[in-house]
Amino acid sequence: MRNKLINDVYLGFIGDNLAKQMGTAGENKRTDLMGLLMLISPPGYGKTTLMEYVAHRLGLIFMKVNGPALGHEVRSVDPAQAPDATSRQELEKLNLALEMGNNVMLYVDDIQHTHPEFLQKFISLCDGTRRIEGVWKGKTKTYDMRGKKFCVVMSGNPYTESGDVFKIPDMLANRADIYNLGDTLGGMQEAFALSYIENSLTSNPVLAPLATRDMADVYRFVAKAEGKPFSANELSHTYSAAEINEITSTLQRLMQVRDVVGRVNQQYIVSAAQADSYRTEPPFKLQGSYRNMNKMAEKISSVMNDAELLQLIADHYQGESQLLTTGAEENLLKLAELRGNMTPEQAERWAQIKRDFMRNKAMGGSDTDVGGRVVAQLNDLVESVRGLGAAGKPTSEAPGIPWEQLLTGLDNLGKLRPQVEVVAPPQPGTQKLLESLADSLENSFLPLIRAMDKKIDIDLRTHNRMLEISTQLRDLGTLLGHEQRSDAADDEAP
Repeated sequence: MRNKLINDVYLGFIGDNLAKQMGTAGENKRTDLMGLLMLISPPGYGKTTLMEYVAHRLGLIFMKVNGPALGHEVRSVDPAQAPDATSRQELEKLNLALEMGNNVMLYVDDIQHTHPEFLQKFISLCDGTRRIEGVWKGKTKTYDMRGKKFCVVMSGNPYTESGDVFKIPDMLANRADIYNLGDTLGGMQEAFALSYIENSLTSNPVLAPLATRDMADVYRFVAKAEGKPFSANELSHTYSAAEINEITSTLQRLMQVRDVVGRVNQQYIVSAAQADSYRTEPPFKLQGSYRNMNKMAEKISSVMNDAELLQLIADHYQGESQLLTTGAEENLLKLAELRGNMTPEQAERWAQIKRDFMRNKAMGGSDTDVGGRVVAQLNDLVESVRGLGAAGKPTSEAPGIPWEQLLTGLDNLGKLRPQVEVVAPPQPGTQKLLESLADSLENSFLPLIRAMDKKIDIDLRTHNRMLEISTQLRDLGTLLGHEQRSDAADDEAP
């Protein structure tokens, strides 16, 4: 808990909120007691530990209600309606906190695993009325918390196990002060980055003694590791030259790990907050929390070289990714991109995965009906022909084959008549490309349309129009092929 970020930032807004909920001592005590403190972050940022510490320092009974134990089935605060013994016990703890009433911090943990209807029960407790309906020993009671030293704190991961953003009732959110412990607060980037080092001190055998001494020594060693001026005379504890060098080297390697973990953390938050419909690449689910930092900090030594340190990071996230099963490869490739050490083979594979991801999203996924897939494939076909037109466009401004008109619509495409005017050397492979395009229409789309005819009553004229377009494209390819052979014969003539 000896942390600049906590001392300078977190304790400030926690104190302001708890003062609003419980009031302050003296003549300036507020009478409009209300509110709720909500802490959100990815797992491993010490939300529960922080609030346990605050409750202990304020002399409050810390009553923790476990959200995963309640589950999505619990929608009432009545223990008799609980679906199992575990959730019943959690509801009994909740009602015990309400019955005690005074000097209590009610802490609901991991609220993303609870049902929104259950969270609605706290709306009236968190507004100016400070009341809530509870059940004690089988009887309903109305608890009035006005004037009592009672506060409500909720915490959770804003991204559920499926990666979707979780939602809480709007009326409850309007009464809450919400803070993300895993995100960089404005103007506090340096303190946030330093918190990774501070929280991992006890995990490393070389740095662990620093955690029990004056924290000013830690900040002096960090400054030395960053290349800033340093004087051993300013240290409050006596260190030998060898100890100073070992501590500094260890901190330098710890900072390299910190930079990677910080980038992973920010990417996780950005990716998890995106809706699936707006993604341009697969979701990123590797995490960069204090817990991840501590796991690697315990294995760092001052004699490690850069290659060993990079391998340590790679091995850690290799293990973390195993639980992602099919998403392991794409997450590790994204991690390599974040670290800036992608090999050419990895870069090529990552580009292919992103292209396939966008294509699959355009196709609508496995849940899309046949009609939607046909429309998506037609759109893909139009984009491919558009690319062909852009690649084969003559450099001169002279009029050529009207590609733009060809792409304005299927009806206009069917009305076109080939008018060949050679104004530039013909593009090699055009005939083969057009023939493959015609084959694609005949072999891919026509069978699909025939299969769909019975279900969605496709007009027979659409079938004939598609066949006509295919025939015209094939004729156009044949004409261009004749022109190419004619030009080749002219070039060979003396």
